[in-house]
Amino acid sequence: MCKSDRELMDSVPIFSWDDVRKHTSKDDAWIVIDGMVYDVTKWKNKHPGGQKIIMNQAGQDSTDAWMAFHNDKVAVSKYLRPLCVGRLDPSENKQTELMKDFRELRAKVEKMGLFRASPWFFTFIMAHILLMEFAGWFIVYYFGTSWTALFVASLLLLCAQAQAGWAQHDYGHHSVFNSSRVNKFIHIFLLNFFKGVSSSWWNYRHYLHHGKPNTIRKDPDIRLEMFFLTGKVLPVEFGKKKKGFMDYSRQHQYWFLVLPPLLLPLYFHYEVPYFLWSRRLYVEMFWMASFFVRYVVMFKPFLGVGGALLFYLWVRFLESHWFVWTTQMNHIPMDVEYDGDLDWVTSQLKATCNVEQSLFNDWFSGHLNFQIEHHLFPTMPRNNLHKAAPLVKSLCKKHGLEYQCKTLFGAMKDIVESLRSSGELWYEAYHM
Repeated sequence: MCKSDRELMDSVPIFSWDDVRKHTSKDDAWIVIDGMVYDVTKWKNKHPGGQKIIMNQAGQDSTDAWMAFHNDKVAVSKYLRPLCVGRLDPSENKQTELMKDFRELRAKVEKMGLFRASPWFFTFIMAHILLMEFAGWFIVYYFGTSWTALFVASLLLLCAQAQAGWAQHDYGHHSVFNSSRVNKFIHIFLLNFFKGVSSSWWNYRHYLHHGKPNTIRKDPDIRLEMFFLTGKVLPVEFGKKKKGFMDYSRQHQYWFLVLPPLLLPLYFHYEVPYFLWSRRLYVEMFWMASFFVRYVVMFKPFLGVGGALLFYLWVRFLESHWFVWTTQMNHIPMDVEYDGDLDWVTSQLKATCNVEQSLFNDWFSGHLNFQIEHHLFPTMPRNNLHKAAPLVKSLCKKHGLEYQCKTLFGAMKDIVESLRSSGELWYEAYHM
């Protein structure tokens, strides 16, 4: 509520949805949360997640998104109260059955304790990451720099880096500790120092993705049009306007040569430093640079400075395949559309799919094989996602929503098939 006393609600202006939807510009942005209307024009610049995530919600009901991203709602509410400008017309503030059932489901999983992390689980995750990183170094230290030793070491380092990538995801979503400061500290340790990336950069991209997954112009993870067109809308749009410079009808073929091998070792080494430099995040640049110092210190005695950096790029090249196939199998084959202002559940289900549960699949994907549950409840610790899955399936069945769950191979195969299908749509539109 925008005032501590709900009885004073009648004293604030009443707005219709038509009124709210007029405020969607950078200079005038409103959102609706739990029936109350907030002017976030100035607050967007102070928002920890950045102004764009606020602008992506402008003129819309952000209730479920707000609930999904904020664990301590009491603390966050104090920032909302001064921003309140009125309330939504009660006649237009009606929940659909789906929205009502989902909010009841969220309350149920909270009561079940599914938002509480397992200390033992995350201790094991961190321990096995550090152990594999040490083992990779020890192989080179003990067995030397033969091709066999370096290959085995690179596999261990690959696993350590990939698993650290999944682990930082948990801390980035503040799903491990109650303290946001502790989560942030470990997030910076894993991403900046252990992986040589950036916590702020990851937060910026990833929260935009979660807020509007697979939404054209709003989800940075699908801004691939320089090389790839996904979904059914953009291919036709580009084809009719003769936009782009690639032969997208072959994108399912050159996919294997572009995104999986080059995203981490090439593109991220440009985007991340540029992001930090342009925003003058010099402290993060220092911690990111400390990773490369660490890597050189670890392997310089055996490979020299140049050899250590080349060895790093080899590990990152291997990791890039793991990362791209695993993260894209849940999204690229799904619907890619412009923002239709859909409810939270529908928008997440249209953009995500699951992969079958198994001990290997859970480990290999960092439990992101439960992508549907993760997107519905982004702050839920990953060790509990499988417990929420049956409840989400029941919700989908009741409301006739498709709940897709694939095999690991099938999900990866669908990436290529969806690119082929999108390429054909582009070709037909281009030559129409």
